[in-house]
Amino acid sequence: MEGALRVESARSPAGSPGAPSRVTLQAVAHRYLARQGEVAALGRTDLQVNTGEFVTLVGPSGCGKSTLLNLIAGFLVPTEGEVLVDGEVVTGPSPDRGVVFQQANLYPWMSVRDNVALGPRLRGVGKAERRTAADELLALVGLEEFGNARPYELSGGMQQRCQIARVLANDPDVLLLDEPFGALDAITREHLQMQLHRIWLRSRKTAVFITHSVEEAVFLGTRVIVMGARPGRIVFDERPPFRPEARTPELRATPAFVAWRERVSAVLRGT
Repeated sequence: MEGALRVESARSPAGSPGAPSRVTLQAVAHRYLARQGEVAALGRTDLQVNTGEFVTLVGPSGCGKSTLLNLIAGFLVPTEGEVLVDGEVVTGPSPDRGVVFQQANLYPWMSVRDNVALGPRLRGVGKAERRTAADELLALVGLEEFGNARPYELSGGMQQRCQIARVLANDPDVLLLDEPFGALDAITREHLQMQLHRIWLRSRKTAVFITHSVEEAVFLGTRVIVMGARPGRIVFDERPPFRPEARTPELRATPAFVAWRERVSAVLRGT
């Protein structure tokens, strides 16, 4: 069904070295002009994100995480190098790359269902079809009872879930998430991490997730990247010692998870 979430077939395990590359950065660097002169936001960076990976990027403020995400999204043009998605050079934003921001930015005059169905509506999908697709996505994110509500009637965490559903309604090939849970309290944040992980397990969308939280990065990521301070550069890039299906609330207390979190934390402290 057009406008509904497409579940990708697992040609190879998500994030495995044999999976095809979906996002590629080739010698990408980005500089911008500021009052003090030219600032190197991102040093020359090479990166490949494979199809079906959930890559988390963590690092100190100003290390270029959001710059890297914005380059993939097409909001910025690299000063050097090229960004490619499925082998095509990124020249601007595209519905094939769905972006989830820190603030939900939902339209307050629309119902929750209509917010989710906006993308399919703009593409010309019929009313009945986009309503069905929106209701399926609202069920996926646990908001099936709130389709007729207005965004201001939802909690912050519910608004973020609605935003994720709205992005998924466009069926993007790549999900780009820029600290989507950063403004939420710790309990809501952990709950949404689990919700997002379940959504990803079902869809296996290629995802790049920016965060300041090591705990969040190591819980969600099938691959964790640590970036060093300006000019931004990758200083650590490894996969966790447990399978994606093992991510449950109980995992956080296991020795393997604690050791993995401390390993990433130690790298971050050294940047």
